[in-house]
Amino acid sequence: MAFQRFTGGLLSIFLTLSGAADEPLAAPQVTSLTNVAVEYTVPKSHHVVLKRSGVTAVIVDNAAVDVPELPGHRAGYNGIASFSHDDEPRNLFVPSYAGLNFEHIHDGTTANLKNKFEPRAFPMQLRVIDEFTVEVYQSPTDHWKLESCGRYRLLEDGVIEYTFECIPRQTDYENDYIGLFWASYIDHPLKKSIFFKGVGRKETGVPRWIEGITPAHGVESTHAPSEFSMLPKVETDFPLTLVNHPSPHLYSEPWYFGLRGKMAFVKMFRMQDRIWFAQSPTGGGQNNPAWDFQWFIPNPKVGRVYGFVMRATLISFESRKKIVRETAPHRRALNPNL
Repeated sequence: MAFQRFTGGLLSIFLTLSGAADEPLAAPQVTSLTNVAVEYTVPKSHHVVLKRSGVTAVIVDNAAVDVPELPGHRAGYNGIASFSHDDEPRNLFVPSYAGLNFEHIHDGTTANLKNKFEPRAFPMQLRVIDEFTVEVYQSPTDHWKLESCGRYRLLEDGVIEYTFECIPRQTDYENDYIGLFWASYIDHPLKKSIFFKGVGRKETGVPRWIEGITPAHGVESTHAPSEFSMLPKVETDFPLTLVNHPSPHLYSEPWYFGLRGKMAFVKMFRMQDRIWFAQSPTGGGQNNPAWDFQWFIPNPKVGRVYGFVMRATLISFESRKKIVRETAPHRRALNPNL
């Protein structure tokens, strides 16, 4: 059930899992942050290599790494530093950056944005669960006091399942929500655009395939879910411009893909999480777009656990039909009721 809240003249619409207006998005409670039964080891290095079914993913905390499998990786960038497939061995992401990289914590106000990249700036810890699963844990950050854990699990067919869980340790969010943002910096793709099923904001009718193109960084940069299309309150001078500049499109199915080399890079979400797609044509450099997403937590409560689940994969590109066919089992697993 959705609830509606008026703030500063803007209608903010969010999804709750419980059906009550004051309940948050519930976490699955599978990571070591929320489940005391989870056992893990802390590696000596700042990277862990996962391999399965022809896919290699190098998971990093936010320390610098310079090793043969990950040369010149810069500090601050966390998540999947390298993502490759036997059919396309070149790293999908800009080598010094990363993908599914936890970037921002905010409340839509400029004054409260003490550090635009707070998740980058405060130490993270790798936690190895098993040979196919690693978590990136971060203790409460300096300003926002958000404690978090992201689990990267390489499934049997080489698809990455990412589960993010967090606990606010304070609630000084002026607009009464937590905004979180993840970036993926793509290394010289065939096209800078992303593709998804949706409609125009002023359209009615059957959803169609849309090529999401943003003409410049921070211009028409974020795509809303069709049923929850209003942003929460964000100040007009807010400097994270990918957050607060909606595109003229709404997505109707919670997944999108882009093309790089021989591969399609696909991100799949749960509809219940109400993720917003985001993109920049130059986020990772002049020829390197950012294919991103953001998430909003309404009415955050101290000590309460929030979370979402998504999956990402590389598919040898032949046609859009092949992408639809091969992702269907994962999209159904994330959205069994759709």
